[in-house]
Amino acid sequence: MTTRVDARPVPAAALPTRRRAGTATAVRWEIVKLAAQAKARYTLLAVLVAPVAVVLVLHSQQRPPKDTLFGRHIAESGYAMPLLVLGFAAQWVLPLLTSLVAGDIVASEDQQGTWKTVLTRSVSRSQLFWAKTLVAAMFAVLVLVVLTASTVVSSMLVVGTQPLVGLTGQLIPSGTAAPLVVASWLSTIAPLLGFTALAILLSTWSRNPAVGVAAPVVVGLVLQLVGSLGGLDLVRRGLLTTPFEAWHGLLAEQRFYGPLVTGLVVSAAWTVVCLALAHRSLRRRDITGG
Repeated sequence: MTTRVDARPVPAAALPTRRRAGTATAVRWEIVKLAAQAKARYTLLAVLVAPVAVVLVLHSQQRPPKDTLFGRHIAESGYAMPLLVLGFAAQWVLPLLTSLVAGDIVASEDQQGTWKTVLTRSVSRSQLFWAKTLVAAMFAVLVLVVLTASTVVSSMLVVGTQPLVGLTGQLIPSGTAAPLVVASWLSTIAPLLGFTALAILLSTWSRNPAVGVAAPVVVGLVLQLVGSLGGLDLVRRGLLTTPFEAWHGLLAEQRFYGPLVTGLVVSAAWTVVCLALAHRSLRRRDITGG
């Protein structure tokens, strides 16, 4: 007795299909890669420890830096110290911190010749680009949150929780000063993401991690120099560095939020333009060589 075997071809729809990896999968890959980098771990450790050292050094100074914003009050209130540090950090520290990852996250693939390898994992260039962008943005926000927490908490522990003297001379109670200080730090998220996008653009365009890391800091310093020139108020509003100062309105007796709104719009414009140009550059790139 023989068994008849049906030799009819199986419809293509009935064959098991390999599921194509999506952007979420690419994001997980990028997070794993970033977590394995000593640079990322050391950066987080630095923003956790360095503010404590800065607060201790400034608190031990016999002569406070009275010529800086909130400098004359750092020995009188633990809320003045984080605002002083924020004014300094916005000049070049924040652009540098986000560029350490964003400026390298695309160019590292060129440096190591791994583009063909990563693109064989069933992800497109666009999916990989947006995954890298999302991870770089997440790292930037994480760095800012850790830096904010370390600076504010260490200042309160070392100096105290006395009321804060505002920008217009008003006395801000401790219960009000604390959320205002935290809000001042978090208001820099928008321009920080703008610098993240700028670092990604320079990383993608140059294919050089050194350029991607250093160039955004240089651009930031140049923008600050341009913003300090007189007679350029309209130009100054469109600079990516100006939104770093938008928190000043929160510390006035009559709070004003115009600079915060303008800063959000300006930062969003920089972010969209930089990412669009970076995405276009990557899509048009010839990666056959690696």
